[in-house]
Amino acid sequence: MDSLNKSIENHYHKEGLYEDIINRLKEQNIAIDNVKRSDIAGTDEFHVRGATVSKQLANSININGLNVLDVGCGLGGPCRMLADEYNCQATGIDLSNEYIRTATKLSELVSLNNKTTFIQGDATVLPFDDKTFDVVWTQHVQMNIPNKEKFYSEINRVLKTDGYFLFYDILKKGSRKVNYPMPWASIADHCFLFKYEDMHRLLTELELTKVQCLNQTQAGIDYFDELMARINNLGPPKMGLNVLMGESTKTKLMNLLSYLKNGELELKSGVYKK
Repeated sequence: MDSLNKSIENHYHKEGLYEDIINRLKEQNIAIDNVKRSDIAGTDEFHVRGATVSKQLANSININGLNVLDVGCGLGGPCRMLADEYNCQATGIDLSNEYIRTATKLSELVSLNNKTTFIQGDATVLPFDDKTFDVVWTQHVQMNIPNKEKFYSEINRVLKTDGYFLFYDILKKGSRKVNYPMPWASIADHCFLFKYEDMHRLLTELELTKVQCLNQTQAGIDYFDELMARINNLGPPKMGLNVLMGESTKTKLMNLLSYLKNGELELKSGVYKK
């Protein structure tokens, strides 16, 4: 598992990520002592539909003022949104040291470091006591995790009784193989897609109760179609997912879009209660 984790971390790694973001802000003539969350939102939410879907997920329950854990937090955009707009105390954990370093510095940059905390760690061995969090939240993470039982059991362990598990994920729907690269995997060895029915079974076995599950696939397709049209017309944005994926951005996103359109993959969000 250590070698797999290292290989996956390398897939996401980009040296000097925070410094790159700062340089891009300067290129847009944004004063570094006056950066707003909106200035970095195109980069700090590494999932389909970005900040829009994060806010939709937050509004699926009464999340105001709660203690939230984001498993696979990336650059910490959702944590900062929850802290800023919903008065949450938000903790993020991610496998990538560079993501955690950047997330911490970005929170300092927008003055939300007092309400957000970021920790490098393994999502299948969460470094928290039982029943610590009111809400556990995850977006586009489980695709890199082979041991689904351990992943969801750890989420359940750190979740308080009557707490909520919120997810937004890319899931397998068809039966054919997926070709790479994808945003979360350059090769098949990094990818462990499974179906929503299997997720639901695992969560039910952990005695989590489904509150809602929404199909987000068409919204994701529409988002990508609009994004690709903008890129074709205007080129890549100064502050977008290209900051994270570099020259492979368009290829990875087009691959994902094609599998969403042909029904091999789907996007779902959901709420489960403990």
